[in-house]
Amino acid sequence: MAMFDWIFKARETATVPSMDGALRPNTALDDAEVLAEAEAPDNLVLSGASVLYSSGNGLFELGKSGGKSRSRPRAGSKALQRFESDVLALAAAPDGGLAIALKGKGIAVSGGAHDGTMLAGIGPKQLAAVTSMAFDGADTLIVSIGSEKHDVGDWQRDLLELGESGSVWRIPLGGGEAQCIARNLRYPSGVLCTEGSVVISEAWRHRLIAISADKPNTIRVLLDDLPGYPGRLSARGRDGAWLSVFAPRSQLVEFVLREDLFRRHMMEMIGEEYWIAPALRAGKSYKEPMQVGAVKTLGVHKPWAPSRSYGLAVRLGLDLMPVASLHSRADGHRHGVTSCLEHQGRVIVTCRGDDVVVATDAEQERGGAA
Repeated sequence: MAMFDWIFKARETATVPSMDGALRPNTALDDAEVLAEAEAPDNLVLSGASVLYSSGNGLFELGKSGGKSRSRPRAGSKALQRFESDVLALAAAPDGGLAIALKGKGIAVSGGAHDGTMLAGIGPKQLAAVTSMAFDGADTLIVSIGSEKHDVGDWQRDLLELGESGSVWRIPLGGGEAQCIARNLRYPSGVLCTEGSVVISEAWRHRLIAISADKPNTIRVLLDDLPGYPGRLSARGRDGAWLSVFAPRSQLVEFVLREDLFRRHMMEMIGEEYWIAPALRAGKSYKEPMQVGAVKTLGVHKPWAPSRSYGLAVRLGLDLMPVASLHSRADGHRHGVTSCLEHQGRVIVTCRGDDVVVATDAEQERGGAA
């Protein structure tokens, strides 16, 4: 009886929800206008009237218009500043300040009331794996740390090691002790400040959770069992939010995650780029897992095939339930969505896996209405 229980329990854990309803696949991201080309564009923020984004160790301002040509480097964007190390995350304050998390350096604040503030760590903890930041007013910064064991570049390793060392912190910039409002999380990758609570995307548990302002470490699940790994969140005025989903889930990866011995051998013996794991961009090498068969036929990548990478931005309603979505399917060219931002009637999306920033109509009804 115990054997049957183990078999059926394992079978249940390998399931992945289908994309349907508001998450019904479409080609909205592939049809979107290219605003800029940059190497691994990442975090979008609205600072005053300017849309900024990070790329490597650079901070860029997005131009008012772009073009559909993919031949011009960084078309429609202007370099504002270069740093000594890569930019991990950005956050814009209501008073014009900008928080910049730098790999191996900490968090620097530029402009606003706390101009010149530098946070090298949170007590004994180093800020080596900052995944997202958001201001809660002008004087408080909410910071998510994906892992205490790995930096952000090793997110695949953290997933395959079943990491749960992530945390979210409330940091008073005017002085005072930082407060951990959520710990033992499985790679928190996005934060959003709402009235009375902080919404967190917990990537490896495929869900959105809320932490009450007056009850730290008390988790309330808002949205569960997403078909991908949720990333950063951005407010959509008073009408909800945008959620980036940086990689898809698959039954094969779910199976590998519960096969401990196989997973350890794979990580020890095979190069990281060939692990059976989600990716920001897959399909560049014939040595990768999940090739041929149901994925490609006569060299053509099927749009409905299981894929290690995907492009997905989700519009959430006031209750933070999916309302509509923008996709780049398995055969698309806008994968690895790490940030979304609505501005002047359009949603701007960084497709880190394919090195472009794109924009499309924010109100177009995709997904459930298709």
